[in-house]
Amino acid sequence: MAYTEIFVQEHRDSGSRARAGRLLLPHGEVRTPAFMPVGTNATVKAARVEDLRSMGFQIVLANTYHLYLRPGHELIRRAGGLHGFSGWRGNFLTDSGGFQIFSLSALRKISPEGFKFRSHIDGSEHFLRPEDVVDIQEAFNSDIQMQLDVCSAWGEDEKKAKKYMLITHDWARRAKARWRVLREEKGYQGSLFGIVQGNFYKDLRKESAERIAELDLPGIAIGGLSVGEPKDIFIEYLGHSAGFLPELKPRYLMGIGTPDYILEAVENGIDIFDCVYPTRTARNGLLFTARGQISIKKAAYEDDFSPIDPECPCPVCSNYSRAYLRHLYRNGEILYSMLATQHNLHFLARMIRDIRFSILQNRFSEYKKAFLDRYEGSIDAEGAL
Repeated sequence: MAYTEIFVQEHRDSGSRARAGRLLLPHGEVRTPAFMPVGTNATVKAARVEDLRSMGFQIVLANTYHLYLRPGHELIRRAGGLHGFSGWRGNFLTDSGGFQIFSLSALRKISPEGFKFRSHIDGSEHFLRPEDVVDIQEAFNSDIQMQLDVCSAWGEDEKKAKKYMLITHDWARRAKARWRVLREEKGYQGSLFGIVQGNFYKDLRKESAERIAELDLPGIAIGGLSVGEPKDIFIEYLGHSAGFLPELKPRYLMGIGTPDYILEAVENGIDIFDCVYPTRTARNGLLFTARGQISIKKAAYEDDFSPIDPECPCPVCSNYSRAYLRHLYRNGEILYSMLATQHNLHFLARMIRDIRFSILQNRFSEYKKAFLDRYEGSIDAEGAL
């Protein structure tokens, strides 16, 4: 079964690589650029699906590693896939578990065949091949699924980085073969994306991008960035990697979610991105505003009855004060996490809409400069990470 192209580029900004487009997926169109809130366990923490819909999100990320361990992919299949299980009727992108291989290094062993790991939940031993990971994501009925890959750390030596890159390429080839079988035999409609690796070696990055592109998968992702490297290195290797990606394929930058990194991604022609940052930091007291982040923990907000961001039209800013949110936070109230999450996601959703409009108007560079002049010049020092 041949697959159709899933990306339509509507407009490219005249002064940068930034572009606006549409992803054509089984559970509806996704306007790009698009940020994907992270729903690790098939839920975006402290956010209801109704809230995500009202904010305009059209795609959410869920985590294959965690859902495979609990509650298990066969249970999710019986529930009608992730959509039936969670109640989210938009699209799901599921990652492959590759980042968990990277981050849970003490519990795993990588081989060319696959990876062996111990569950962080109960210590049980598991072995997964790239084909298994495709099968698991098919059980989820993922609209976009990611190949199993191996991410290497900032500072990794070139020999090991190349070894992991070559394993990733082989796993992409094997994942594609299994994905095609599922499309032909089961009518699975989800798309498979390959992943560029190569650590922080430009020749490896180029080779990886070209070899993954040769597989002609529906989309392609840049992995292995935002893993602890300095920001200037991130920007340099993002631009370098993006330069080798196919023009007609959707481009996904994995694991970025701060306004400044999002703007860098869009400037380099990236279409979709994800990160736990806006929701995790919300729960821990950091809130987005047009003039930078604020830490609601600070005593300065105890008698501050203004909204989080006077320029924000979200329901939280319309109804609740900084003083009240600080009170909720200090008392460990569940409502705090719900309101803070809603605000941070609303802030990013509105920002992404403004970015898209600026691209369509050929003024993305102007928008980026104006946004960052305010945002980076006013960050609450105690609230910044």
